[in-house]
Amino acid sequence: MNEGRIAINNTEINYRIDGPSDAPGVVLGNSLATNYSMWDAQIDALTERYRVLRYDKRGHGASEVGNAEISIESLADDVVVLARELDFLGGHFVGLSIGGMVGQALGINHPETFRSLTLCATTSRIPEEAFPIWEGRISTAKTEGMDALVEPTLQRWFTDTYRAAEPIQVAQVGQMVVATSVAGYVRCSRAIMKLNYTERLNAISAPTLVVPGERDPALPVSMSEVIAAEIPGAQMEVVEGAAHLCNIEQAGAFNRIVRGFLDRQPG
Repeated sequence: MNEGRIAINNTEINYRIDGPSDAPGVVLGNSLATNYSMWDAQIDALTERYRVLRYDKRGHGASEVGNAEISIESLADDVVVLARELDFLGGHFVGLSIGGMVGQALGINHPETFRSLTLCATTSRIPEEAFPIWEGRISTAKTEGMDALVEPTLQRWFTDTYRAAEPIQVAQVGQMVVATSVAGYVRCSRAIMKLNYTERLNAISAPTLVVPGERDPALPVSMSEVIAAEIPGAQMEVVEGAAHLCNIEQAGAFNRIVRGFLDRQPG
């Protein structure tokens, strides 16, 4: 294990590396309002064969928010520098929610950085009719703080069944939401609102797996179907019984799907 902070594009980014030092690399990009520990349930499954880099995006976890405006493209630029500095170029990228949006930007704008992309519980476009929802969340964060977003966020991220069965795990995720800086949440939310990659997805050449949660009310399966249809040769596998954070709610199924895809990649 190796963890630390690294200066990237005038911002300190927090990261952690697990797994064999000589193994192929996998970079994990987390969702909005979480830190890199949202991937804890994947580490044992991945480090059997891979060297795994987790990081906190700007304004999340222990990373600085910086002074610059945040866009999906700038978040992707951060990942490219992170991969270069920590020797993960030519590895694999796995991103969930906004992490999956960053994965699309990587595939479109930085095609040589990663050998494969796994895009989980994400979308390629935010329609204008969803803007009031995002404006409401931004207003709540600014006026009431992140605490006020915890309960509605957890309701979207997990099924009622999981929330009742795993209250400790759900509470831990809630603490990640609370710990997210308001500035980081607001700026990343604004970046999400500008997302419009659907017409550009056919430029992605990396082998791509699309992984939605079957019961995700936030970014439903239909949004992943669009991505899978537009990226040449993309595959899609649904995590059954899971809402938005499908990597946590159905970790075993998620790990089998993602590990299977990674293991099938050449090199």
